[in-house]
Amino acid sequence: MKITIETPQPGQEDEIIVRCSNLDERMLKIISSLKSENSKLTAYVEDKIVKLDPKDIYYFESVDNKVFAYGNKGVYEVQMKLYEIMEAYSYTDFLRISKSVIVNVAKIAYLRPGFNGRFEARLKNDEKIIISRQYVADLKQKLGI
Repeated sequence: MKITIETPQPGQEDEIIVRCSNLDERMLKIISSLKSENSKLTAYVEDKIVKLDPKDIYYFESVDNKVFAYGNKGVYEVQMKLYEIMEAYSYTDFLRISKSVIVNVAKIAYLRPGFNGRFEARLKNDEKIIISRQYVADLKQKLGI
């Protein structure tokens, strides 16, 4: 891969052009990373509206038709559905691991096989979450194992 950096003329907007012969998953991940670099997630905590960096989120969980983001500094309510989160962050480190949970795989400390084909993931904040057996293959593919 060749990378060229040019300085724009004064008054021109910064721009990134991607030229590739094949728009594969690696390229989509790079593009998504560039797009999401500036995108913050709007969340709610108590009576405040906050902007979250997606990289600081450990996982999203749907409980009673509400979606919560578990981050470095607490738990936040998000006004998006899980499928909308997956659409927005599909080529990042987020992965659906059950019907009600999306995890940031970059925040997984280790995995342990569980019962009935399920896996247990211990996150870097020491929380434990369960990966449903229907999603284990996706997790292995995402992690390259």
